[in-house]
Amino acid sequence: MQSGAFRDDDLTHLQAHGIPALPVPAASGYAVNENARIWYASFGAGPPVVLLHGGLGNAGNWGYQVPALVEAGYTAIVIDSRGQGRSTRDARPYTYELMASDTRAVMDALGVARAAFVGWSDGADIALVLSRETPERSAGVFFFACNVDGTGTKPFQPSAVIDRIYARHVEDYASLSPVAGGFEAMRDDLGVMQAGQPDFGPGQLADISVPLWSVLGEHDEFIEREHAEYIARSVPGARFVLLSGVSHFAPLQRPGYFNGAMLEFLGHCTAKRKIRT
Repeated sequence: MQSGAFRDDDLTHLQAHGIPALPVPAASGYAVNENARIWYASFGAGPPVVLLHGGLGNAGNWGYQVPALVEAGYTAIVIDSRGQGRSTRDARPYTYELMASDTRAVMDALGVARAAFVGWSDGADIALVLSRETPERSAGVFFFACNVDGTGTKPFQPSAVIDRIYARHVEDYASLSPVAGGFEAMRDDLGVMQAGQPDFGPGQLADISVPLWSVLGEHDEFIEREHAEYIARSVPGARFVLLSGVSHFAPLQRPGYFNGAMLEFLGHCTAKRKIRT
């Protein structure tokens, strides 16, 4: 099924069939960093793009995006974030700084000096923190569906769509994680981090020196539109992009639409700052 015309707004296709499997990687393995083993895979050839998934998920959540990036001439790099997917963690609390360090370790393992980042929810904050700490490693951030302080989130409202993606996360964790029965502890520990981090104010956002698009689905279940617009106003040269008709799960709901915005951003990054291996 071609993702260009594909729509799964209520995620019933995902519930029945899952997400398309990632293609065979050009390289894969583990980067050892800060007492954890971080799984990664690389696909294609060309300017590197690092895809960072949302909380509770794994690299396979990018099953619709990796082929589009490879076809467009990019190297797509996916990572299982610390304690999620195939990756391990130690006993320390989660922080975005720690996961940004993990991401740099993967880049080092692959010999990637600088990459563009596509971050979804937690992955967006990982990319933002990395880009603020080490802007020389970042060609830009496609910042999708996340907040930077506690004012940006909506009150939680259960829904069938959220139930379907949550069930997929539980199933994937059971099949991928080296830690049996650890999903609930991982979920709760991530929740503690998400409640208080990264807590960036206007001053910290003004420090971001790489191209950034603050991107939000029109019907995002978790993030306030005004907050996404505020991020775009606060990061120098940033742009706000609203994806109409979709929600927090746009990469799975309408992948062709999401991919079009992603590829437009990457073209902008290439023009603004060289991506190199």
